[in-house]
Amino acid sequence: MSDLTIGSIVDACLRARPTGTAATLGSKQWTFADLDAAANSCAYALRARGVGRGDVVAWRADPSLSTLSGFLACARLGAIFAPLNPALTAAETAGLLEYLGSRLVTGGDLDGAPGARLELSVDDRSPHIVYLTSGSTGRPKGVLVSHQASWLRAAPGGGTFTYGLRGEGGVVTAFPLYHYGGWHYVLEAWQNRRPIHLVRQATAGELAGAVEQWRASALYAIPAVWERVLAADGDLCSLRHADTGTSHAPTDLLGRIKDRVPGATTTVLYGSTEAGRMAALQDWEIAERPGSVGRAAFPGALWLDDGEVCFASPAMMDGYYRLGQETAAVLHDGVYRSGDTGELDEDGYLYLTGRTSELIRTGGESVWPVEVEAALRGLDGVADLAVVGVPDAAWGEIVCAAIVPADGAVPDVERLRTHLDGRLARFKHPRRVAVVPEIPRTPATGQVQRRLLRDQVTGNP
Repeated sequence: MSDLTIGSIVDACLRARPTGTAATLGSKQWTFADLDAAANSCAYALRARGVGRGDVVAWRADPSLSTLSGFLACARLGAIFAPLNPALTAAETAGLLEYLGSRLVTGGDLDGAPGARLELSVDDRSPHIVYLTSGSTGRPKGVLVSHQASWLRAAPGGGTFTYGLRGEGGVVTAFPLYHYGGWHYVLEAWQNRRPIHLVRQATAGELAGAVEQWRASALYAIPAVWERVLAADGDLCSLRHADTGTSHAPTDLLGRIKDRVPGATTTVLYGSTEAGRMAALQDWEIAERPGSVGRAAFPGALWLDDGEVCFASPAMMDGYYRLGQETAAVLHDGVYRSGDTGELDEDGYLYLTGRTSELIRTGGESVWPVEVEAALRGLDGVADLAVVGVPDAAWGEIVCAAIVPADGAVPDVERLRTHLDGRLARFKHPRRVAVVPEIPRTPATGQVQRRLLRDQVTGNP
């Protein structure tokens, strides 16, 4: 087995700390030996179902330690692990399964007969995981990432903890395990031979409780989640890393994190599922570079092309699964066009200014407007509608439905969200409704002119 595979990370932990804690969830705790045994059992069960090299395993489960064993079992079999959001509706899940060409696995029912360790020889350039997002046309889109890319993203020197993870307590992740961020911190904790601490929900109580219970060394959370944690009680004094990013991190918030956890450093991170970590603003740089997301993250290179942030790295995705045209639109000769716009100062620090694409990034999730619009079509009292992302201090952006009323009665946010229940996952639901006289569209094709609409909704000239 190559040295840059997912399995090699756990093998190193087994050699160094077989009885060390690998993962926790609530009161449940696995050692690295437990993880190894559970993954082996799961690998036998998957093989009995006909899963082999290159097959996609669509895994849907509520937060569970068994998801970790499924992830590692697929790595050992050479299969591609596809974690699904359990909050997705039946229709959304069916669409993903059709796209992936996979059967659905619900974690927890994959106990195989114990036997000798089951492991194939896996090349580190082989794909290991596909992260599912909404597609630009409402179709699903999967970011395919190889063993090597995942290894490099989480490796000491290339991950969040550039100079190593301080403390023995491990990492609390606020991200779920259907999200790239969740798996990044799983692998980064294991790269540092430390435990990953999972939570069932990213509430202030669960996050602070996990930090206190396990004396965790690190917590990464998006700004909106940090606001919840800071507003609640909880002993965070064990933290040595109190990091944030993904969406805009206000200077005021960074100061309050520092006041609450004075023994911790704070790093602001910027990246994407497609490219991993792209830039970082280190703790000692925050005061002198307010508003920046830092400089290019090792081992990548970052620059601007017509104002758009471009990035190249050996940790880049392989592409969008089975979507050559969509891949070519953002990735060419190893260069990723992020869709973000920005400015670079003379020292190479990046300041984000907006987006070139229609993608809405809200609280760490990605939402394409056309998918929400399609689900809202036919709503009573609506003559026309369109969806845009608007800036929000807590979430980075929120989904806003711009509505042209049909009869003077404007549907409120709760009515829209009720209409979407069972159709779309709740993170895709609008959080704001704006009444407009008309939706700006291109004369020839009738496409929504989202920049004009966004300016209209936000009051920009």
